[in-house]
Amino acid sequence: MVAGIAKAREVEVEWPCCLDEYEKLVLLMNTPRVVIDNSVYPRATLVTVDSAKKHRYLLEAVQVLSDLNLSIKKAYFSSDGGWLMDVFHVTDQLGCKLTDERVISFIEETLEARRPNKSVGQENLTALELIGADRPGLLSEIFAVLSHLQCGVSDARVWTHNGRMAAVLFVSDEESGEPIDDEPHRISDIQSRLRNILQGQTNITSMAVTNAERRLHQMMFADRDFEIASSPLEVSIQRLVERGYSVVTVQCSDRPKLLFDIVCTLTEMEYVVYHGTVRTDDADQAYQEFYIKHSDGRPISSEAERQRVMQCLQAAIDRRGQGLRLEICTVEKQALLSEITRAFRENGLLVKRAEVSSTKGQVASNIFYVTDAAGGIPSSEMVDAVRRHIGTGSLTVTQPFPRICEEAQEAGNRSGTGLGLASLGCLVLKNLSNLGLIRSSSC
Repeated sequence: MVAGIAKAREVEVEWPCCLDEYEKLVLLMNTPRVVIDNSVYPRATLVTVDSAKKHRYLLEAVQVLSDLNLSIKKAYFSSDGGWLMDVFHVTDQLGCKLTDERVISFIEETLEARRPNKSVGQENLTALELIGADRPGLLSEIFAVLSHLQCGVSDARVWTHNGRMAAVLFVSDEESGEPIDDEPHRISDIQSRLRNILQGQTNITSMAVTNAERRLHQMMFADRDFEIASSPLEVSIQRLVERGYSVVTVQCSDRPKLLFDIVCTLTEMEYVVYHGTVRTDDADQAYQEFYIKHSDGRPISSEAERQRVMQCLQAAIDRRGQGLRLEICTVEKQALLSEITRAFRENGLLVKRAEVSSTKGQVASNIFYVTDAAGGIPSSEMVDAVRRHIGTGSLTVTQPFPRICEEAQEAGNRSGTGLGLASLGCLVLKNLSNLGLIRSSSC
């Protein structure tokens, strides 16, 4: 904490002339302080955040780390007594400590300025929200309609869960790259065509979405996808009577953004996390424990409420459905997404989740999690058929996040091609570009 205070004192602040020295001190003390230390642990970077207590700040801190696709192996947080402290043990996508000064500075500046919700690179795009019943080939039809209407998709997140589909798409005019929200007739045409496909709800807005994945959780929750979920076997809740907390325990296989999904759901349900611990063992099993109260200060007070919270948390865990991870890194071109998803449909692949990021005239990084018609891992023959359709050099079957950098390096050395690392490097560059840390560039 001392290092954090010293750092805060070094920041040049422009104070309003009406403030006296005491008021300036109070404001300075309430400013979040971030310390990032690589010297404490051999395989993880320590990120410590302390600040005056603020509802939702834990979510904002986790969101910043998740948006950079960093892995949180351990975490501790406490916010009693009007002050909070969050401690995270993080690694990059290769399981290594953070060494890029641009990334470290971005984390410090974003958390200290308390502006993690600001969307970057999407200000001049039209945000399109879709939700409806899922079915085979639905995503292919959506992208085909947008392509026919000359709408380019620059960024997209698509989730399916319990027979429902939710998507946040950032679109613009295919030719000019300009937003389309100032064209009422065109918007009406898009709404009409998509409603026919979805048989559900569409919203079009020119306002930047706070966070696409946070919005997807909100949309799925509002759609009540948790009601038909299976028994919440990975979540339990007990009441700590003597302290007035409810204790939420999550035990499941670790995966990227697990902590974000849990904290996001608790926050959107208006629960406050007062204390918590997160750890991941050597077998990649995650154990997360949260001491919570409702925003009105009471713990979970009925069995019905307890069951509902458990169901919602289980749904949050399950929404990032399993499947084979296919990464397609290629030069952006017109109707690319329509072509890719049509190839999936024609070869019997179902898209469970999609992450699309592209820059007009440059690189497109598209990640799809797919299954066969029975919900299993597709056969190599099915994947090869898709590869032949879209180009042999474009599609890579990848593991989401290798545990340590040595494994990835050894795999690349053995293959002699470096395709896995090149593909992952493309995604890393795209993430940094989208967050404004580097200029867009093709890989």
